[in-house]
Amino acid sequence: MNIGRVAKLAGVNVETIRYYQRRGLIVEPAKPLGTYRRYPPEVVARIRFIKRAQALGFSLGEIAVLLQSPSTEGCAQVHELVQAKIRTQRSQIDGLTRRVHTLERLLSQCREVRECAGCPLRGHLSCVEHWQDLGIRAEGFGTIAAATGLE
Repeated sequence: MNIGRVAKLAGVNVETIRYYQRRGLIVEPAKPLGTYRRYPPEVVARIRFIKRAQALGFSLGEIAVLLQSPSTEGCAQVHELVQAKIRTQRSQIDGLTRRVHTLERLLSQCREVRECAGCPLRGHLSCVEHWQDLGIRAEGFGTIAAATGLE
């Protein structure tokens, strides 16, 4: 099948397939003289595997490891990779949970204030220490502040 058909069946763009080829995730078939490259049906399953792995948070570099031929050594490497991914995602969840709790607390405090000038949320976001509590780098806030008029 041609690249357009593969893209349609896999639910991706043709450029995505070409990018995966450049990254070495998919083998680019030889091009017969004067005709189109023909892809084997298995490439659709491989692309779907890549997309599912991305949906689970794996980078393309990590997916390359997941796609390696099974072996005892490779299996151990995959286990380590998945365990590291779980640790990273748990850490991200913890960070997001802290942010949600902070926002909930601020919202509760804001409801108690009658005028916007005394809003605890604005005060909280204006203080560098609070940015760090939320896990936001201070240098990144300048862009946010400029865009929102909070400079």
